[in-house]
Amino acid sequence: MGDVKINLNPKKPQLTPLSDKTKINLRYMVIEPFVSIHIHWEPKSGELIYEVEEPLMDEEDVKNLESIENSMREIVSINMLQEKRTIESLLDYVEKTAKLIISELGLEIEEEKFPKIIYYLYRDFIGLNEIEPMMQDCFIEDIECNGVGEPIYIVHRIFRNLKTNVKFTSIESLSSFVEKMAQKAGRYISYASPILDGSLPDGSRVNATYTKDITSKGPTFTIRKFTKTPWTPTQLLGFRELSPEMLAYFWILLEYQSNIMIIGGTASGKTTLLNAIAFFIPPEKRVVSIEDTRELNLPRENWLPSVVRTGLTSTGVGEVDMFSLLRGSFRQNPDYVIVGEVRGKEASVLFQGMASGHASISTMHADSVEAVIRRLETPPINLSPMLVNSLDAVAIMAHAIVKGHETRRLREISEVVQILPDGTATTNTPFIWDPATDTFRFQAKSAVFTKISRKYGINLRSLEDEFQKRAKYLRALFRYKILSYETVQKYINAYQKNPVGMLKKFGIY
Repeated sequence: MGDVKINLNPKKPQLTPLSDKTKINLRYMVIEPFVSIHIHWEPKSGELIYEVEEPLMDEEDVKNLESIENSMREIVSINMLQEKRTIESLLDYVEKTAKLIISELGLEIEEEKFPKIIYYLYRDFIGLNEIEPMMQDCFIEDIECNGVGEPIYIVHRIFRNLKTNVKFTSIESLSSFVEKMAQKAGRYISYASPILDGSLPDGSRVNATYTKDITSKGPTFTIRKFTKTPWTPTQLLGFRELSPEMLAYFWILLEYQSNIMIIGGTASGKTTLLNAIAFFIPPEKRVVSIEDTRELNLPRENWLPSVVRTGLTSTGVGEVDMFSLLRGSFRQNPDYVIVGEVRGKEASVLFQGMASGHASISTMHADSVEAVIRRLETPPINLSPMLVNSLDAVAIMAHAIVKGHETRRLREISEVVQILPDGTATTNTPFIWDPATDTFRFQAKSAVFTKISRKYGINLRSLEDEFQKRAKYLRALFRYKILSYETVQKYINAYQKNPVGMLKKFGIY
């Protein structure tokens, strides 16, 4: 029985939504060569189904797998598996242990069936059991389990809310799985403390409940997945979430250290946009980020990521909150400060940093510029209107229905021109999304461009010309399918070093 290979990064397919859902029928691999995903229309239920296709096991295979797994549980701990660093070393360890157990138990397993056994051992000991294929699907944003016997639902980046063919059939198996997630998250869950809120080793955020006292259908969980490789600016163009002109606008603002806040509802794409526009921060600049749970993944070396630490006990001993991290970050000489989500007193430190010349990007739950300003100026934040004037632009992400499909759009970009002492705001909206035509309009001159022109002594016409060139350049990158993480960063950095040469390369200059 030779070494078993598992590829967790098979080639990503190009997925596009169809206006007629009944015509959707596609497959793509998530764990090669063992698991594929089949998304198709189910006429009986009248909905799209997300089907996980794993290796088939006959009755004898299942019995052998159970025997091996029971023996492995006696000699293998999850902590031991988590200490090993690479998928190759983990697989090697599991495979050698399985071969030893098969020999000790005297099991007869055909050579062609052995790789299937190893896949299920990988899934149940290294991975996250039944949901491991979903964890490896780069198109999934959320995984939701509503209790025992209920199908798991997922939020797919292209097809949105889908029912899966996966479910937990007993309270024992679901309780055990929630305990496993708590262990991987370094948290404790029990009947006395039945709510779990933490981060899995890959950075995904998990919230779970443990008993029927809390949720009537038994244990539940919701996982907000962490994207190992962030979506690039050109990939967002492919999803039609925004326009090349919007990206070029952010590129100019970040080059001249402007302050940007991204707002929107839950799961509207705020962090996705933040990750994408961070590609435009000059590579030599120092970035410090502060988050509740790790979601940012910036394509750069000069980056200091910080994450809030919850208290080790119910008294809060050992807690390190966002306010403390943010206050400390300004002593670390950052050129840019990124705050995952502004909620409370840390906003005062952030805006004082903006006022003292530290560029920032942050996110907040709100649906309009007026709502942002109102939240900043009222309890618990209570910012002075003069401090809020440090904010340059607000990007508003929103859920949208386009041709019957739920998707996301950058609804508008508004600029904060002036906030008076009484809190009254004057704003300018250079970009807006037109839902009737699903197009983005650049409809007004940028007040922030005028501010940059005055601050840096740059001719305004030259700045506007540069904006147009960058929009054309980004459109060309998308047209030539320059989409991957490393390649997009390489082309953006190359433009910053030699703009004329890169424009000529694409026939723009």
